Amino acid sequence: MERIKHRTVEANGISMHVAEEGDGPAVLLLHGFPELWYTWRHQMRSLAARGYRAVAPDLRGYGDSSCPPSVTSYTVFHLAGDLVALLDALSLTEVFVVGHDWGAIVMWHLCMFRPDRVRAVVALSVPFLPRIPAVNPVDYFRALYGDEYYVVRFFQEAIAPEVEFARLGSRVMVKKFLTYHSPKPLYIPKEGWDSPSDEITLPPWISEEDIDYYAGKFDKSGFTGPINYYRCLNLNWELTAAWSGAKVRVPAKFITGDQDLTYHIPGEEEDYIRKGGFKRDVPFLLDVVVMRGVGHFIQEERPQEISDHIYDFIRRF
Repeated sequence: MERIKHRTVEANGISMHVAEEGDGPAVLLLHGFPELWYTWRHQMRSLAARGYRAVAPDLRGYGDSSCPPSVTSYTVFHLAGDLVALLDALSLTEVFVVGHDWGAIVMWHLCMFRPDRVRAVVALSVPFLPRIPAVNPVDYFRALYGDEYYVVRFFQEAIAPEVEFARLGSRVMVKKFLTYHSPKPLYIPKEGWDSPSDEITLPPWISEEDIDYYAGKFDKSGFTGPINYYRCLNLNWELTAAWSGAKVRVPAKFITGDQDLTYHIPGEEEDYIRKGGFKRDVPFLLDVVVMRGVGHFIQEERPQEISDHIYDFIRRF
């Protein structure tokens, strides 16, 4: 951690906090929800030791980066635009990109919009998901899981998620999400979650000090920015109509855990990955790895294995 350098970069009209370590070909590391640059701390150390420059920003709305107040400031065009502007500010013409969760979603869109800036990608947990012209994403998830699926009602409402998260506190919220280790869908009842006093046991791969870091940053920046990513799901679907049927033509590797809830979305993740649809939409998909007994926060749970997978792939290019 002591070798990681931090700075603030002005990019695309916002300030982006960036953590960096190492010298050599650049690897852009994109976190998901509810994470920060910090989720890549293990991979940054490993990449730097192997001759790469690890670049891990706090994405728009997170941590020490700007948090624009408007929901419509969090479309995939804003998020991908932030990354292009960040690369320009760092004088990086082309980079490897590793993305987890929402970071993977943003990464796939960057590949569609600006493949010239991407050398190769490693996606964790979320494969490339082609646009479904017939149904918007929120209605799609509603049909699968009902209104209490966290993406459908709770994360679409104004104010209510922020009020619930404030009631529970940042530490509890971060613990609840980071310790969720199940292939079953995540539901948040209309009346909210349980008491903030309920004990949450941490797994061995994350410490109370790690939780302190995450919670401290969310105490400062809040959860509105991160939730706005979900509030833009249908807007993104509308704005990307011209990309229906588009393919990602960048060399790619995909890694997931068999206990990851995103791997078990009916008719989409598991079937799509195993039956060839993924390869059809990402013609240069070269590797797919399903790790046994591993949940959603894969780079935290199996840090060395993920670091090795990333290195073994990017060194080929």
